[in-house]
Amino acid sequence: MGGSRLAYRVRPAHAMISGPSCRGSSARSRSRRQETNTNRQAVRVLLFDDADRVLLVRFWDGARSWWCTPGGGIEPGESDERAAQRELREELGAVPVELGPLIWTRRHVGVFRGRAFDQSERIYIGRVAAFEPSPSPDGLREHGPEDIRWWTIDELETADDDFAPRRLPELVRQLTQDGPPAPPVDVGV
Repeated sequence: MGGSRLAYRVRPAHAMISGPSCRGSSARSRSRRQETNTNRQAVRVLLFDDADRVLLVRFWDGARSWWCTPGGGIEPGESDERAAQRELREELGAVPVELGPLIWTRRHVGVFRGRAFDQSERIYIGRVAAFEPSPSPDGLREHGPEDIRWWTIDELETADDDFAPRRLPELVRQLTQDGPPAPPVDVGV
């Protein structure tokens, strides 16, 4: 684990998952959702590989872009774990992921692609062996292959890119030094 303090108790086998403010969502989610100001519930995964690199996806709104953790909206009746499983599979492909504890929460209100939104996110930590992402056709509509990449902590801290949450590089460094917080921390926008 690269000497970090990211060890965590892995959830039972049923919590093992395979594998977008990050405001993105699957085509199915978008077609079901017609609201503009309803609070949307979402789940994300801060995904580390065995070298403690973090996998992020880039979102575009016109010429503006930012990087954030993979994930997206929770469908009615869907658990966080099932939503994470579905979103990771769409965005990254079928990859075995160890889903760890809920580490961060975040609420973001704004406009994305001309539509108002209000989204509450629950962000879990995840662990996976390094792999090359292979998004589904739905995932490719939201993110091109160049919009999904692994980042070292040093790359995060020296990048000129925007991140969501905005303090993501600082938060990732803190997480690797101190381990997962208990209870989860509100990380802001």
